[in-house]
Amino acid sequence: MPKVIMTCGLICCGKTTYAKKLCRETHSVLLSVDEITLALLGNDPGELLDGYVEKLKNYFFEKSLEIISDGIGVVMDWGLWTRAERDYARSFCRSHGIDMEIHYLKISENEWKKRICARNAGVTASGSGAYIVDEGLAEKVTSLFEEPSDSECDVIVDIG
Repeated sequence: MPKVIMTCGLICCGKTTYAKKLCRETHSVLLSVDEITLALLGNDPGELLDGYVEKLKNYFFEKSLEIISDGIGVVMDWGLWTRAERDYARSFCRSHGIDMEIHYLKISENEWKKRICARNAGVTASGSGAYIVDEGLAEKVTSLFEEPSDSECDVIVDIG
């Protein structure tokens, strides 16, 4: 039976790589906020990003209904940074009779900082399809992120 799997975790913890792997393993469709915003806004979206992100999340929830009704699973790739977001995701799926899982990619602060440096170097060197995570963005993310409790997650992937 198809289900929705949602990734949860800090920016630059490996959610997209993990989500793509899940898609291959489960023959699911990937709905990625970053994929769309990077295609539309490029690597430096400025003040427009937050508004587009919220609109995309809402669109993806609605689109997931169509995909699931066709018998295909969905992997939603964004951070689910707050408990309210996670609660909404569970409530939305439950109200539509959709099986859903939250997969939390738990990362240590040291590993997170290493990954940010590596990502920024890659983006700077090649203009790769990712956002630079500057100090301001890292602070914004950590101020918004509410680490989920074990009971909120169906799968916890310990990144280290």
